[in-house]
Amino acid sequence: MKGMQMGLWWVWVYGFLLIGLSLYATQRLPSFKLTRPQNFNHKGLSPPTITIFSAPTDPFAASADSKQSLAIRSWLALSPQIIVVLFTQQPSFASAFGSRVLVDSTIDFTFLGTPFFHSMLEKSRLFTTDIAVFVDPQTVLLPDLISTLNYAHKLDRDWLLVASLRNVSYFPFHLDDAGEHWLREDGQRVRRQELQEILGHHWEWNHCEDRMLMAWNNRNLPLHNGVLPPFLYGKGIHNHWVVNEAVSSELRLVFDASWTISCLSLNYPEHWSELSVRGSSVLEIENRRWEEGGNSHLGALYGSMFFREINYSGLVNLLNCEGQYLFADRTEDSVYPSVCQTGSGWTRRVLRSCTQRKRMVSAENVKSQNRTLNCSMRDKLKISESLDFPFSLVSLLSITADENKTLVLAVAGYSYKDMLMSWVCRLHQLRVTNFIICALDQETYQFSVLQGLPVFHDPSAPRNISFNDCHFGTTCFQRVTKVKSRMVWKILKLGYNVLLSDVDVYWFGNPLPLLYSFGPGVLVAQSDEYNYTGPVNLPRRLNSGFYFARSDASSVAAMEKVVKHAARSNLSEQPSFYDTLCGEGGSYRISDNRCVEPETNLTIHFLDRNLFPNGAYLNLWQKKNVKKACMKKGCLILHNNWISGRVKKLERQVVSGLWEYDISRRMCLQR
Repeated sequence: MKGMQMGLWWVWVYGFLLIGLSLYATQRLPSFKLTRPQNFNHKGLSPPTITIFSAPTDPFAASADSKQSLAIRSWLALSPQIIVVLFTQQPSFASAFGSRVLVDSTIDFTFLGTPFFHSMLEKSRLFTTDIAVFVDPQTVLLPDLISTLNYAHKLDRDWLLVASLRNVSYFPFHLDDAGEHWLREDGQRVRRQELQEILGHHWEWNHCEDRMLMAWNNRNLPLHNGVLPPFLYGKGIHNHWVVNEAVSSELRLVFDASWTISCLSLNYPEHWSELSVRGSSVLEIENRRWEEGGNSHLGALYGSMFFREINYSGLVNLLNCEGQYLFADRTEDSVYPSVCQTGSGWTRRVLRSCTQRKRMVSAENVKSQNRTLNCSMRDKLKISESLDFPFSLVSLLSITADENKTLVLAVAGYSYKDMLMSWVCRLHQLRVTNFIICALDQETYQFSVLQGLPVFHDPSAPRNISFNDCHFGTTCFQRVTKVKSRMVWKILKLGYNVLLSDVDVYWFGNPLPLLYSFGPGVLVAQSDEYNYTGPVNLPRRLNSGFYFARSDASSVAAMEKVVKHAARSNLSEQPSFYDTLCGEGGSYRISDNRCVEPETNLTIHFLDRNLFPNGAYLNLWQKKNVKKACMKKGCLILHNNWISGRVKKLERQVVSGLWEYDISRRMCLQR
């Protein structure tokens, strides 16, 4: 009897163990969950906030053309809560649209004003919004966008929707003055359903172009794995690249909402008037095949699109059948009310439940539409051996110079490309746009083209140089520095004033107004003197990494003397500057901060070190808070010199907080 009781006890214990193991195993199995949209009225949910992001087609336009104006007004008419953000460097562009249209000029732009797509996406994450929408600036949107986004917002997962544009060749409608109702040409109000019926006869799909609408929720979750390359917005490839990577990454449900969102691309001709941009014709500026070539190059070089392109016809489709939204798998013949999730592998599968069959409708009407989604972008992806600007040095100077014909010149090799970009980012923050880059090698030139910088390659620059070891005191340094004075002389002869700034010079403010105040016949330069007191123009204390020269006769003649002296010297150009302009041993000094070159009568003025400190002055780089110490002194710049080695120089600048470039994502830091 006792043995029987013990046996029953073990059976009881064993049963509980089996139940526990079953529950544990159940929890460990992949979930199989039908997600149903939530109701806004349930649990006090409110409609989502929506922000539409775009950028003008013409970066130099101060106002919107008729197509863009109609498109933007159609966005605002969707809902009083819609906010529009336009990325442009023209602050007046949004003035005609009211307070709900914002202009953001703090992202990265090329020197011709084209915004960078990756910088636009990054900045959009800083806006407080439930749903972000990116759309072409000439796309008219109708109210079905709002109902579609409201539905998507209620899904129990993160998502990315795409919608192809519909090319419209006939659009005889406009919004009323209040921007609330669509009107016919005769001024009569037209209902939404009637509007869509009329347009149904005058449009065709536009799938194979890169222009499309994209929208997503949860701005804190990335759209895809990896880093987005520095594509130029509106120049092709970037939208398809993002969708391709999003599908491959499986971080979000990616679906096609082309059937539920009316994205109308106005495809009728518009009058184009001749304008002039910074001394160059619009025809020259707008011939930007090199921008599309850059995007093609990046699309082939990065991501999986070149090797594994997605099939758009295989995306889940969102349909609206008599007011009910349904997901459809176009690879099958059925439409389903929801999409299931099975572990981390959810993509395009649909819940095959017999209890749901009665809610299915035939998808044959979808499959029979003349819709060519299987166009490939792979043919447009080409890795280019050489990316070149269609600009000569002369045309580049005319585009970038300011109203005083003044330029900021930087000279850089490939090992200093990141420091170059930090320098450029800082100039962007200060709204200094009249700069130009001289690339010492083809690698720096190609890199700068992709970064949208006004760059030219000096064909006379030294070859076969190891730029990783090209720091102060090396033979490489001596050869490379002579390129700087030679390029300054060349640009001066073309009639432009030049501020030469090394890329290791951090700018706290724009020094040009002060430098320009010295007047003609004066070359102003930074002093490299490290002693706190005494003359600042002692022998060979002229720093040739920061100086300003005007395009006048005395400066041009003096720079010619410097260049010829440096060509005969086995040293760097810096001693040639001092010995030529201030005399060997300082024989041309006339005070503690000035010299006069006797043959050209050019005055050389050594700048105040409190405003223009070198890397050794007052041990500023050793301060706990370098920026605070410099700002207290009133510094306009701080030179990161008097340190040996590129790596040490780079580390010192990054640690000090005087760094403005995100190396991994190839964009300026957004503060």
